[in-house]
Amino acid sequence: MATTHASKPRRKPKTILAPPAAPLADVTTIGDLLKRLGNIPAGRVRLHPTPGTATEKDVIAILDRENRPCELVEGTLVEKPAGYEESAIAGLILTSLNIFVRPRKLGIVTGPDGTIKLFAGLVRIPDVAFASWDRFPDRKRPKTHIPHLAPDLVVEVLSKSNTKPEMNRKLGEYFAAGVRLVWMVDPRKRTARVHATVDQSVLIKQGQSLDGGAVLPGFVLPLDELFANNQP
Repeated sequence: MATTHASKPRRKPKTILAPPAAPLADVTTIGDLLKRLGNIPAGRVRLHPTPGTATEKDVIAILDRENRPCELVEGTLVEKPAGYEESAIAGLILTSLNIFVRPRKLGIVTGPDGTIKLFAGLVRIPDVAFASWDRFPDRKRPKTHIPHLAPDLVVEVLSKSNTKPEMNRKLGEYFAAGVRLVWMVDPRKRTARVHATVDQSVLIKQGQSLDGGAVLPGFVLPLDELFANNQP
C-alpha cells in the first residue's frame, strides 16, 4: 500500500468492530460515556438530544440548523473536529483523488461533509472517502442525506482532539463495515499511516508517497506535496 522504503507493518491491538446492540446500556456517568466514545474531549459531545437517544434525523437537523457536522455513535451526537490546516490537507487529498477518479469514471469522492451510515445507529463522516460505482445500487449516486455505505477508501485527517482510542474504534468500525483501505494523516507529525486491515499498518514519512494500492491502482500522492507550505 505504500512506496518503497516504508517502515515495516505494525500490528495494532484489537478494536471495537461494531456498536453494542443497546446504546449506553451500561453507562452511568459522563466519564463512562467519554471513555466509551474513545476518551474524547467532553466539548465534542452534544447533550441535546440526550446521549443515547439521538437518531439520524438529529444529525441532519443540526447540520441544517447550525452547519455543524456530527457523527452518531450509540445514540450520541459527537461533533466532528474542524481546523483550518486539517481542512486544507483534506481538500488537497480530495482534489488529487478527483483528478484521478473522475476521468476514469471509477466512482465518487466525497469530502468532510460526506456523511455515511456504516451500521444501524452508527454514522461516521470521513474527511475524504472514495467509493467505487460497484458499491452503489444500480451504480447510481444516492439521493439520501445519509446513505448506508462502506467506501473503498477512507481518509481521516487527525485533529488535536482526536484521541488514539477514538481512532482505533473508528478503524475497527470501518473495516467491519467493509472498507478496504484507511489512511490516517497526521498534519503535526507530517506522516500518514496506511491500514490495509484492522491489525496491520504501514507508516509513510516525508520523501515517501501514499498510493491507491489495489483500491486505486496507479494513484500516487507524495507526502512532500501534501504537506508543502506553498507561499506566493
